[in-house]
Formats: sequence, C-alpha cells, structure tokens
Amino acid sequence: MANLQISLSYDGSDAASHELDFYDASVALIGFQRSLAIVTHLVVNGQIITQAPTLKNARIMAAPPKSGSWEIPVLITFLVGAAYKAGTAPKDTPLGHLVRSAYDFVVAAAFAFHVDYEKSLGQQYEQLKSENAQVPVVRPSQLESAVEKCEVAIRDMHRPIIFSQTAQVAKLSSRTDGVIHHFGHDLTRETYARLVEGFESERAIRMEGRISSYNMNTFKGRIYLMEEQRPIPFEIMSEYRSAATVAAIAESLSANARSRRTFRGVVEVVAVRITSRTGILKALRIMSANLINES
Repeated sequence: MANLQISLSYDGSDAASHELDFYDASVALIGFQRSLAIVTHLVVNGQIITQAPTLKNARIMAAPPKSGSWEIPVLITFLVGAAYKAGTAPKDTPLGHLVRSAYDFVVAAAFAFHVDYEKSLGQQYEQLKSENAQVPVVRPSQLESAVEKCEVAIRDMHRPIIFSQTAQVAKLSSRTDGVIHHFGHDLTRETYARLVEGFESERAIRMEGRISSYNMNTFKGRIYLMEEQRPIPFEIMSEYRSAATVAAIAESLSANARSRRTFRGVVEVVAVRITSRTGILKALRIMSANLINES
C-alpha cells in the first residue's frame, strides 16, 4: 500500500474535456517523475541523485488516470526498513509528510518564491527527533541543489500549457492517510516565465549575501541575498573565475554550513542581474566576490 500519493492535474482548454496533446503530456510526465524521484531520494537517503532511475529505498508507481479534468496520480512507497537500525525508522506518515513538504519547497523555490525552511521542514525533523525516529536531515543547501537539478523537469511539466496549449493550468496535490494537501503554487504561463525568461541588466551592481550552495565543477550555486531575503541562483562568469573570487565563495559556503544563525561568511559580490519580464530577480552572473568578514 502506498505511503504517499501525489497528483498532477491539468485543467482548462482541452484538458477540461479530459484531453491533452500526447507528446506534451508524455514530456510533462517524465518531468513529474524525475523531479519526484530526486526529491524522494534526497529525503529518504540524504543524497542528491542526477539520474531518476537510481532512486533507492522507495518506489514511484503510476496509478490509473482519474476522471475530472486530466489528472495522473502517482503512489510513493517507502522501502526503508533495511536502511535503518531497529526502532529508528520513522513511520510511513512522517516520511510522506517530509517528501510532500520537500517537493512543495522545491517547486516554489524553482519559481523564485521564498520558502521558510524552518516552518516547512525544520519543525518536522525536530518532531521526529523527539519521537526517537531517525532520518537523514536534509539541509537547506541540499534542497537548493535539488531545486537546480529539478528546474528542467519542472519546466517540462508546463509543456501542455505553453506549447500545445491544451491546458491552461496544472495543479499539484498530495494525499497522506486520507488527508489532502494542495501545493502552494499552480503551474501557469506566469510560473513558466519565472523559470525561463530573463533580462540582463546593463551594468553590474554590488550586493551582499551568504553562499548556500556551490558546485566547483560548474561554477554555479545559490546565494542568500540580504536585500531579497531568499536564495538566488548564480554563476561565476567564465572570464572572471579568478582564484580570489572562487576562494571567497568557498569560504562563505563553509561558514554558512557551520552556522546559519550568525553573520559570518558574508560576501560582497559584483554581479549582473538577470530579471524576469515582471522585474523579479531570477539569477546573478558574478564578476567578483570578496569576503566581508572572516568565518
């Protein structure tokens, strides 16, 4: 029996008559599966995967489509018994809540909406500790890495809305122990624009923040900007990848990982802003970074 059910449903246009363009629907479902697998694996195993088929200790199964507009439910079953010591594995319902909250977090963050980690996941981990149940605690930096890995998949989930226009909106919902939870943000043309459209500022500006994730191979990561009060994706521009800039970013990341409750590890970056059509800051292209205070 499934521990968690998550449904993706489309409505409006042809979807209101239970139809979607076949190709767009297939691409959207692959994106749905990939994003779910990445988040589920992270919550259950505490690791980021890059290939959805490598999901471990859980199964994601498709159920028959439901009547209504156009809805596909998937059933997630957790197979974690062998992965935990006796008496430390959480019950199915808490794991289901964690996966649902983490997936909701990733979808919202991909659209550049701010999500409070402590309220969405931190309190659930504290509750599990009080019950002597152990799961790998997913850090905010890991969730932000998951957002980066899921962005293309979430973009693909918009395909019936953007390309064939056989739907106008997509909704995500979950069911755990009979309780239905509707995700905070629907998929629309506006959320697609937040994902893909970007306008580069004419000049670079100075900003302060703390590095919350960074990949030394791609020179990409996320920075929590003080003025935005949320993490923003960034990339160090190829012609500006100096040893000093990389070192400042790495030191900020290290300080942030040691303590998220202090102001250590703040960096000042000079960067070009990438904004959406509506003026929402989507990303930064960093030219330089300097550590303001020591870790």
